Amino acid sequence: MRLNKPVAVQWIANFIGAEIVGNTAGVATGINEIHKVEEGDIVFVDHPKYYEKCINSAATVIIINKRTDFPAQKTLLVVEEPFEAYIKLVHHFRPFTPSSKSISDSAIIGKDTVIMPNCFIGNQVEIGTDCIIHPNVSILDHCVIGNYVTIQAGTVIGSDAFYYNTKKDRDVHYKKMNSCGRVVIQDHVEIGANCTIDRGVSGDTLIGTGTKIDNLVHIGHDTEIGKNCLFAGQVGIAGAAKIEDNVILWGQVGVSKTLTIGRNAIVYAQSGVKDSIEGNKVYFGSPVEDAREKMKELVWIKRIPQLWEKVMGKR
Repeated sequence: MRLNKPVAVQWIANFIGAEIVGNTAGVATGINEIHKVEEGDIVFVDHPKYYEKCINSAATVIIINKRTDFPAQKTLLVVEEPFEAYIKLVHHFRPFTPSSKSISDSAIIGKDTVIMPNCFIGNQVEIGTDCIIHPNVSILDHCVIGNYVTIQAGTVIGSDAFYYNTKKDRDVHYKKMNSCGRVVIQDHVEIGANCTIDRGVSGDTLIGTGTKIDNLVHIGHDTEIGKNCLFAGQVGIAGAAKIEDNVILWGQVGVSKTLTIGRNAIVYAQSGVKDSIEGNKVYFGSPVEDAREKMKELVWIKRIPQLWEKVMGKR
């Protein structure tokens, strides 16, 4: 999430009750989580496993629960509960604002765009020109829709990320990491009925120009979908995945989190993608393999009973 204006790290330290270490004269320009962090961002870390990754990331300000070595130009904000400090900042800079109208007064809707009955358009939403938003679509706060976009009935754009801070030593093991990101849908995208596209935790979930999405597809938080992709029904993509241009995912393909599917890849129906895969190839299976090799394997599996009979018949 970009802040409206730079904020002094000294103010942030005072606001969350942190000890400030390192660069005390710096400023922050955004809030982010580790998968999407950029220069100028505030990020939090509360587990030693991720200290090094977080401290050596592009982040400028690190909210952390102990002193440790760090690059001289950065700022550490040391607090007992970094996650709670992060939540406090999110509440301050992007507070929940209830809506009293189906289409918010702060929404911007472009020329010749059609909004069908029973739609909900939230605060600060931007919708471009010549779009068709079919009945019962919900586009939640701060989301951005490009030009010539079609969204079929019942779809939800900008629901909260399925993202939790986990600690087993407290009564509530899973504490929600409040979402302050957006969904950004570029031009000429078509989205089917009853799809769900989650907003980024703190960055953007992106759907690239020309991408076509069938019914009942779920796209998780902070995922980046390239241009001219094609997703068939019941595809499910977990958080922070990167799908490059021209990728085709056929029905019921499942994609795990924080991986990359390369440009021009095709994944056949009911496959499971658990790790990053190269582009310009065709895949099948769970976990996916080269489709031709997987088909050969299936042929040989069918022959096992025959081979078994031959072996047993020779005894």
